[in-house]
Amino acid sequence: MTTGLLHHVEIYVSDLSRSVEFWGWLLEELGYSIYQSWDKGRSWKLGETYIVLVQTEARFLDVPFHRCRTGLNHLAFHARSREQVDELARKLQGRNVNLLYLDKHPFAGGNYGVFFEDPDRIKIELVAPK
Repeated sequence: MTTGLLHHVEIYVSDLSRSVEFWGWLLEELGYSIYQSWDKGRSWKLGETYIVLVQTEARFLDVPFHRCRTGLNHLAFHARSREQVDELARKLQGRNVNLLYLDKHPFAGGNYGVFFEDPDRIKIELVAPK
């Protein structure tokens, strides 16, 4: 039964090609597959859940995203293991992705994980099972 499970998340982005490069790599690392592609968007699917990126219209680009404003704060994904968290953290560093809370890594949120930002500074977590 899927009642109550997340169906999809749609994220408007400031630069679709830059975000597709970032999110495509990340989501494929986590087991997602490309689902849909069109001029102004792209989506990836894992099981019954999919994540959609849509290019923000130019008229709405005047105010950048900030996770401390009303709205989305962050997305947190399950990792299969601590080893996957460590491997992804190394890969993120190699891709020059902004890692957060390095002074507390890997227990910044109380769980074993890695915290980082997408190109629009949306915070993302990858959390290992306890």
